[in-house]
Amino acid sequence: MPQTVMHLHNKGEKNMKSRMLGYIIFAISLLLIGPAGAVQQEIPVKDMVTMVDLGAGKCIPCKMMAPILDKLRKEYAGRAAIVFIDVWEDRSQSQRFAIRSIPTQIFYDKNGKEIYRHEGFLAEEGIVAKLKEMGVAEPEKR
Repeated sequence: MPQTVMHLHNKGEKNMKSRMLGYIIFAISLLLIGPAGAVQQEIPVKDMVTMVDLGAGKCIPCKMMAPILDKLRKEYAGRAAIVFIDVWEDRSQSQRFAIRSIPTQIFYDKNGKEIYRHEGFLAEEGIVAKLKEMGVAEPEKR
């Protein structure tokens, strides 16, 4: 093979290897980070009562729950995990948690066992009552 053709052949081989390496890195990042771009956390959270709210950013009852979840996430920090998963951004979570409608809230005890499941809007009082029933002290009133 003439030197020029051989040089192009080797260059093409290097490009192919670079592309393959890029695909492998991309695939690994999807496994670690997930398709929605957020770092995947262990759910339920180990050694902590966990409430998972499965919904979507554009679903009306889910939007109504968003400020409630934000407030409770802050108030229960370190005592209970309050987690929101957007199932329209990461559709695999619908199957993972076997949900039929959104929003769906799933409560896990600190051993990771599902204790309670609710479909539809769940008011702050209902969430607080379920967490209390599971042994999580209510936040101090301000």
